This record gives sequence, C-alpha cells and structure tokens, in this order.
Amino acid sequence: MHVSRLTLHDFRSYGDVEIDLEAGATAFIGSNGQGKTNLVEAIDYLSRLDSHRVSGDIPLVKAGAGQAIVRAEVVRGDRTALLELEITPGRANRARVNRGALPRTRDLVGVLRTVMFSPEDLALVKGDPSDRRKFLDSLLVLRTPRLAGVKADYDRVLKQRNTLLKSARGRRNVEIATLDIWDENLARTGAELVTARLVLLDALAPFLTEAYQRVATESAPDRRQVTAVYKPSVELKPDLRDQAAIEQALMAEILRRRPDEVDRGISLVGPHRDEVQLTIGELPAKGYASHGESWSYALALKLASFELLRADDDDPVLILDDVFAELDQGRRQQLAELVADAEQVLVTAAVAEDVPEALKGHRFRVAGGKVLRD
Repeated sequence: MHVSRLTLHDFRSYGDVEIDLEAGATAFIGSNGQGKTNLVEAIDYLSRLDSHRVSGDIPLVKAGAGQAIVRAEVVRGDRTALLELEITPGRANRARVNRGALPRTRDLVGVLRTVMFSPEDLALVKGDPSDRRKFLDSLLVLRTPRLAGVKADYDRVLKQRNTLLKSARGRRNVEIATLDIWDENLARTGAELVTARLVLLDALAPFLTEAYQRVATESAPDRRQVTAVYKPSVELKPDLRDQAAIEQALMAEILRRRPDEVDRGISLVGPHRDEVQLTIGELPAKGYASHGESWSYALALKLASFELLRADDDDPVLILDDVFAELDQGRRQQLAELVADAEQVLVTAAVAEDVPEALKGHRFRVAGGKVLRD
C-alpha cells in the first residue's frame, strides 16, 4: 500500500497543493514552519481521522477558510482508490471513496493505514495514561475498523453517565432510576473495549520485544527486556480474555464504587481509567528511563505497531516526522535500516544531512508554501 498522489485545499498552511508520490522512501526537506509536517499530517489524518498535533479540527483549516479538503490516491496491489475528506469545523466532516459518499465519516478509518513516529510520541513513555490509551485505541481501530464504533459508543455512554452523576453529586441517598441502565451500557461497551485492548497487547508483545532490542544501542542498559502490561481499573486475572467475564467484573466494581461516584460526580470505573505500564528491566519506564531509553521505547512501540499491521495485511505507510534530529547517529542508522524495506516511507527533516543514506530516495523541497521536487 502506498499513496501515489496527495491534494490539499485550504489545509493548514496550504491554499492548493498537489504532489505525486511513489513507493519507497520520500523525504520532505524544509526549515521549521514551512509546512513539511502539514503534508504528512494530512496523510495520517486520512488514515485515522485524528491528528498527532492537535485534538480538534479548527487548526487543520487554513486561516480565513471555512473548510479544508484532503484527497489522496492510494495504490494497493493493482488497484487504486481515491480517498477524500471534507473537514468543516463546527459541522460533521464528510468522507468519500472513489467519489461515493460514505454513510459515516469513521468508515474511512483503515482504508489507508499509516504508522507515524514524531517527537510528540515521547509522551507514550513520559506522558499521562491517556497518551498510552490513545495509542492502543488508534492501533485497535486500524487493525479492526469496526472498533471505532465501539469506542464511539463507549465515549457516548461515559459522557451521558457522567452528566447524570454530576446532577446527583453529593446526594448519596437519592435514587437514580436511570443510572442502572447506564451502568449496564458502560459495563457492556467497556468490556468489549478492554478485551480488545488486552488481545492487542498480546499480539503486540513479541514485536515490541524484538523492535526494542533492534533500536536500542549496544550499551547493556538499553538491551534490557521491555514489557507493556495492561492495568485495568478493576481487578482481573492476568490471563483473562473472556468478554462476558470482564463485563461481570466491571459491573460488580461499578456497583461497589457507586457511592464514591455519586459523591464525586464522575465515573471511576472503566477503560477510560486504565493504564498501560511500560517497564525496562524491573523498573517502570516512566520516571526511570533515560532520555535515550525513552526515545528507544517510543520508537519500538511504533515499529512494533508497523510490524503487527504488516503481519496482518499489506504494509502500512510509515511516516517519520522530524525524528532524525532527535536521534543520535547510531539510532538514526539503525532506524533507517529497519524501515528501508517498507512499501512507502515518508520522512520530514529540516536538514537534508539528517536523513540517513538508506532513506535518501525521492526528495521534495518545502518552502514558502510550495512543494518542489528536487
């Protein structure tokens, strides 16, 4: 799978731009602020309907414009699909495939699959649990697009339940007739999401171990074993993967914590409270890993994601956004060698010399709102 053409209209800094792309490695070279990241962000957004830089759509639309359009031709084998997304802040976005409108925008997720590694990914190791949950859920949806609906259902139930809890905050003895219904919905949708996350981590584990060993430097501390262990908000047996049993456990804990939830006006049980504990050797990565180890771990998580998706189906498009400037020479070379055989690798860099020789394929210069092939 690779992107053969990208067209942007009023996306970020671009009024109109169209570029032809090829399989293999492509580097976008330009000074900071010239728009090179905007190009790869657009491709990644088509894949996941999410940005690695912002949480909302407003910054994606060029200042003064009411709507942005991202269009890409995607080649898979001997077939080409035209993907199009209209981004309209304040209104529902609209998606098309081969000019045909999709019933729901989220149906676009997974038609194009991407894995992006960027400086923001250091938060996977050093950031909050929400960063790690988002990583898992994004990968879940790329592997199994129908889970986008499960995640949306869970978020809707959680929002409605929190609204109800806030209305009864501090009124411990008040009977909330409808809370039982939301409890059941939260346990049901939450159990499906938790089960999917657990299964995903099981599948990711061998790829993560191998990726970390390959990207770590030759120094002994870097070569220690790494693990990613799911820590739910309810006590579960470590090997439990049965959705019905997980639903029962969630329901029991929800009922047990209800007085606390009414007092605090918020849901305290469910996958929105879960954590993924990352360890290096015997120690948690967060707070103990060095800067270099943290980078290696974050990179290993993304490379493991790439290899997992590749094992499932075709190669996803691999995007390396401004990462080589953050890596030492050894890690640069190791990373380049690891990804050089991918179907398509898109690289951004401020300085051409930062891009390793193995990834010096096609090249574009990005400056002044223009994207020109070298």
